[in-house]
Amino acid sequence: MTYWVKILYERKEYVVNFERVHAFCYEKNGRVTFWLPDSAIPIVINPQNNLEDYQKVLDYIECVTELKLNHAYWVKILYEKSEYVINLDCVSSFCHESNGRITFWLPDGTIPIVINPVSNPESYEKVIKYVEKATGYFLS
Repeated sequence: MTYWVKILYERKEYVVNFERVHAFCYEKNGRVTFWLPDSAIPIVINPQNNLEDYQKVLDYIECVTELKLNHAYWVKILYEKSEYVINLDCVSSFCHESNGRITFWLPDGTIPIVINPVSNPESYEKVIKYVEKATGYFLS
């Protein structure tokens, strides 16, 4: 089942299959960003300028995180003063450093997420558990 949504952004009309969007970012100022599938093009929706499309994004995020739509592994991760909602099933690689940090790159984007076990233990644990469950490998 697909979840197509029409979004207006920068005087252009996009029709996006949200099931192919694998990461969203809430910023402190209320904006939400997602990256178009198969590209690194960010779409930034501001509730003050585009409340209708902003609500479409929030509704979809609620579906995937609360209702566990499509059995994907969606997690909320706090990173650099923003909250990311990421489908970890779509992450292609994880890097565990000797200092304990874990780095991975957002699907369809170029942004690395670096999680420190000391400063962000909850998000760190979510990623560690996912890697162990999905791959059978233990990061130590």
